[in-house]
Amino acid sequence: MLTLAVDQETQQAWDELRRTWFPPSRLLVGAHLTLFHTLPGAHSDAIVAACAELAAGTPPFPLTVDGVRSLGRGTALTVSSPVLAQLHQTLQRRWRPWLTAQDAQPLRPHVTVQNKVSPQTAAETLDLLRADFTPAEATATGLDAWHYLGGPWRPLASLPFTG
Repeated sequence: MLTLAVDQETQQAWDELRRTWFPPSRLLVGAHLTLFHTLPGAHSDAIVAACAELAAGTPPFPLTVDGVRSLGRGTALTVSSPVLAQLHQTLQRRWRPWLTAQDAQPLRPHVTVQNKVSPQTAAETLDLLRADFTPAEATATGLDAWHYLGGPWRPLASLPFTG
């Protein structure tokens, strides 16, 4: 898996929302913005090398947390950034042969703060979060690669943007 690292203040705020709204029995990882869900473990070295190269040439960049959306059985914060979209497309082109159908789609950046609840609970949460929502700015600080362990994740590499 590949996720986007963000500034500490934003990460803390996202984690707090996730702890508040995510079912505790299913809360195995912190809040995150997933870039790729399923990358082949057999190519871990090539994946980390590509991410390191990209991170070395990319400075930290702004993100806008611009809304709240339904996931059907959950709720997410929506995020936008032209730089993020370009970065994702660059990696998609590079990894095209390895990508699942999900990861080959255009990126719809979001941070899941609730999932695997009833549609009614999700709708109630959506209403509450939208009523209190204020757009916010954040900073993308790097890329984090992970090994998925059937629920929890194990860190593979953390690659800060230094360009």
